[in-house]
Amino acid sequence: MTVSVAFEDWMKNVQSTMEDALTTFLPSPTVAPARLHEAMRYAVLDGGKRVRPLLVFAAGELFDADIATLERAAAAVEMIHAYSLVHDDMPCMDDDALRRGKPTVHVKYDEATALLVGDALQSQAFVVLSEGEYGDAPARRVAMLRLLAQASGSAGMCGGQAIDLASVGRALALGELERMHQLKTGALLRGSVLLGALGGKLLAESETAALDAYSAAIGLAFQVVDDVLDATADSATLGKTAGKDAADNKPTYVSILGLDQSRELAEKLRQDAHKALLPFGEKARRLREIANLIVQRKA
Repeated sequence: MTVSVAFEDWMKNVQSTMEDALTTFLPSPTVAPARLHEAMRYAVLDGGKRVRPLLVFAAGELFDADIATLERAAAAVEMIHAYSLVHDDMPCMDDDALRRGKPTVHVKYDEATALLVGDALQSQAFVVLSEGEYGDAPARRVAMLRLLAQASGSAGMCGGQAIDLASVGRALALGELERMHQLKTGALLRGSVLLGALGGKLLAESETAALDAYSAAIGLAFQVVDDVLDATADSATLGKTAGKDAADNKPTYVSILGLDQSRELAEKLRQDAHKALLPFGEKARRLREIANLIVQRKA
């Protein structure tokens, strides 16, 4: 996966690699409890753009990380992401029936199974990440496990979701909205970037700071674009129910800034992401291309 490969080809290569890795790392549907394992695979396999695994691999290229280590880190973060989607779609949260163009897990199976799928995927993520070969670098293994836990817990993704649920029907200031999405979306995207980098080495403070600045920019950009697409695209294009934020009276960038200013903000954040990567030179090409993908995507 050298930088001479076109981005589209590189992306497809990573996506294919991750489909194989996730197929291997998820429990077999032939092993009891078979229905739970089947539902876990339904939630994870054959779906999504795999943005977080792409970030893991792109950041890993900066520090010549081992491919096998990146596969495990990417699989772990994608399992955390998938579990969050399963739980978010349940009636007690966002109550959605469509995800990645197919019925959500609680619709396909049932609510109890969906709850267990999320719980089991979270546990499986840490199993997969902990079993990697880290050679004589146990500190990196611990750092990666801690990073994934922090990114997905109350100080990260779960905390952001809690704020989101508490914000329905409220008028949030722009700063409050940004803080919510820094946790709900941005924390796991940052975790993906740093997991990939840590796959190669323990990071210097300056390296972490640059990657943090990049992650902050793409994390907010991802949500801004999501809000724009929710307001402008249809369900078939999105693979999930369009217009749901407005219907549920949720605060969004579009509801606060309007469409034009939201699009301008996304473009500014894309440029900020590029600037943050300047210390890494050409080796950060893939991370720059992913920033472009996040902002310029249509679904």
